[in-house]
Amino acid sequence: MDGKSSSSELLAGILPDWPQWAVSLLLAMSAALAVTLAINHFTSNDEKESPEEKKILHKSHKTHEALLAEFNSFRWSYLSVYLVIMLADWMQGTHMYTLYLSYNVNISALFLTGFLSGALFAPFLGSLVDKFGRKRSCIIYCVLEIIINWLEHYSHFGTLLLGRVLGGISTNLLFSAFESWMTTEHRRKGFPEEWLARTYSDCSIANGSTAVLAGVVAQVLEDLFGHIGPFQGAIALTFLAMILVFRWDENYGEEKEGSHAESSLYKQFVDGWKLVAIDSKIFRIGLIQALSEGGTYTFVFMWVPTLLGMDPPGGVPTGAVFSSLMMAITIGGVCFQPVEQFFGTRITSKAKAPEISAVFAYIMASMSMAVPALCLCCAPAGVCFEKVLASFLLIEFCVGLSSPIAGMLRSKYVPDAYQGAIMNIFRLPLNAVVVSGTYATDIFEPYQVFGVVSGLFFTAAVIQMSLAIGKTKEVKKD
Repeated sequence: MDGKSSSSELLAGILPDWPQWAVSLLLAMSAALAVTLAINHFTSNDEKESPEEKKILHKSHKTHEALLAEFNSFRWSYLSVYLVIMLADWMQGTHMYTLYLSYNVNISALFLTGFLSGALFAPFLGSLVDKFGRKRSCIIYCVLEIIINWLEHYSHFGTLLLGRVLGGISTNLLFSAFESWMTTEHRRKGFPEEWLARTYSDCSIANGSTAVLAGVVAQVLEDLFGHIGPFQGAIALTFLAMILVFRWDENYGEEKEGSHAESSLYKQFVDGWKLVAIDSKIFRIGLIQALSEGGTYTFVFMWVPTLLGMDPPGGVPTGAVFSSLMMAITIGGVCFQPVEQFFGTRITSKAKAPEISAVFAYIMASMSMAVPALCLCCAPAGVCFEKVLASFLLIEFCVGLSSPIAGMLRSKYVPDAYQGAIMNIFRLPLNAVVVSGTYATDIFEPYQVFGVVSGLFFTAAVIQMSLAIGKTKEVKKD
C-alpha cells in the first residue's frame, strides 16, 4: 500500500493538479495496458503455419519467413498512414468544441450539419471510391482534410458550415476508402485470410494509442498557438499522410474481372444497393454497424456531462479520464486476437469465431451501459461514481475489442468489388442513429439515454447471433 501511495503521490507532483482518484485511475490503466501488451508479446506466435498458409507457400514457392516479411512490410505501409491519419483526426476532435466556443457560433448546428452531410453523401460516395480507385480516394480525403482544417481558421459561420459539409464527406472516405484499399490489396498480394486479423487488431491498438498521444500533442499546440494550434498540426500531419499514400498501388472495385474501366458509376451504385437488398447477411452487417457505432457515438456525447453532473471529489479532469478511456480501447484491441482464438478453439469453430466474439463484445457493451442507466435512476450520485466510471472503461474496452472484429466480418461478407460502395451505404443508417442519439441527449434524462444505448448494443448482439448460428459460406472476394 505504501509503495502504491508513494507512486500516486510522485505522479501527482509531476502531473497537473488532478484529484487523487484521477491519478490512481491513470496509474491503474497504464499498468493494465503494460501488462496486456507484455502478455500479448510473449504469447503471440507468428511461426505456426495454418493450412491456408501452407497452400499459399506451396503455390508461391516461398518460405514462411519470406511471406511473413512481405506481409509485415505491407502491413506497416498501411499502418504508417493509418497512425498519422488517426492522430490528425483525434487532434481535431479533442479541440473542435473549444474552438467553436471561442468563435461564439451555433455549435449544435455545426455538428448536426456534419452528420447530415455524411448521411446525404454516404449512398453515392462509396461507388465513386470503387470506380475511381481507393488510393485516389484516400488522397482526396487528405486534400479535403487540409482544406477543412484551413477553413477552421475563420470564425465566419458560413465558412465553418462549409467545413462541416466537407467534413461529412471526408468522414465517409476515412471509414471506407482506407479499409477497402487495405482489404483488397491484402488479398491481391495473396496473404492468408486469417492474417487480416493482425492488421485490424493493430488498427484498433493504434486508434487508442494515437488518441492518448493526440490529447497531449493538441494541448501543447494549443498552449503555443491558441485554439487553432491543433488544427494547424492536423494540416501538417495530413500532408505527411498524403505523401505516404502516394507509395501505394491502386486498386478498384471489380478489378479481378478487369471490368472497373468499363463499369459505369451508375452500375457500381445500383449493384451495391442490390447486394445490400438481396443478401441478408450484408444487410445485417450494416445494421449491426449502425446500431453499435451509433450507440458508441451517443456515449461519447454523454460521458463528460454525466461525470461532471456527479460532482466527484476534486472535480473531473476530462483530459485524464479521456486518456484512461483511450487506454481501455487499446487494451481491447490487444485482446482481440486472444479472444477470437479462445472462442475459435474452446467454444465454436474457427470459421465462426469472429461472429461469436462480436456477440460477446456487444453483450458486454450492453451490460456496461445498463450500469449508468440503473445507477443514475435509482441511487445517489456519490454512491454511483466509481461504478459509472468503471462501466465507461468497460464500454471503451468493448469498442477496442469489437472494432477489429467488425472489420473482419466486413471483409468476410462484403465482396471486394463493392467494398467502398457498401461500406458507405452502411453509414447512412449509422448517421441516422447518431443524429437521433444526439437529439435524445437534449430531451431525455441521462439514465434514459444510457438505457437506449444499452438497448442498441443488445439489439446488435441479437442480430449478430443470427449470423453466428447461420451457415458459413465461402467469402466472395470479387
